[in-house]
Amino acid sequence: MAIVSLEAAARQDAGKGVARRLRAQGRVPGVYYGRGEDSIPLTVGLKDLMSVLESADGSNVIVDLKLGGEAAKDRKALIREIQRDPVAGSILHLDLQHISLTERITVEVPIVLIGVPLGVKDAGGILEHLLREVEVECLPTDIPSKLEVDVSALQIGDSLHVSDIKAERATILTEADRAIAAVVPPTILEEVKPAEEAVAAEPEVIGAKKEEGETEEGGKEGKEGGKPSAKEGGKPKGSEGGKQG
Repeated sequence: MAIVSLEAAARQDAGKGVARRLRAQGRVPGVYYGRGEDSIPLTVGLKDLMSVLESADGSNVIVDLKLGGEAAKDRKALIREIQRDPVAGSILHLDLQHISLTERITVEVPIVLIGVPLGVKDAGGILEHLLREVEVECLPTDIPSKLEVDVSALQIGDSLHVSDIKAERATILTEADRAIAAVVPPTILEEVKPAEEAVAAEPEVIGAKKEEGETEEGGKEGKEGGKPSAKEGGKPKGSEGGKQG
């Protein structure tokens, strides 16, 4: 991995207001730390940083940090993190980790899938990229820019795992059985059936039980045409004659 030079300037003030003013001036606030040293707040030119990132091959970038205002000093650093605005995407902050070129470090390396699977090309399957980075350990100068995996031989139901990745001069630390890519059957959309028509009301069953107290001819028993009530003179015959006799 190539090492690129990056000019930086130490800064004394900190805070959100200071950071906004620095960014308005075309500079990016950052911090340099690691290897038992005190952290150093600094700034770098936005154009210089963009030039470094564009020239780098991969996500892990090693820089030879030139910190102005001090005697020449060997400051090799790995760009550990770049914070960006979630909406605009502009660079907000930079983290630089001091490293030794003779000591192994642990970094994340991106996985790139190459080729078109047979299961996709011939059977309409879908390629799923399940794992996009793996953790590796190596010397800083041996950091791979990316790890390529050929998926062209995969049929539907096939998958590749971390154990299938080959990394020269680097030890892969991610679990070997983790799947990184798979080809799955095509998604079949079921036809939406039209809503069924409302079920017609059931016909009335002939001879069904009538409403309580209702005759077949619609009259009502006992209240109007039945036995007379006591209020309508329904006394038993002979009651009055008994008194007269």
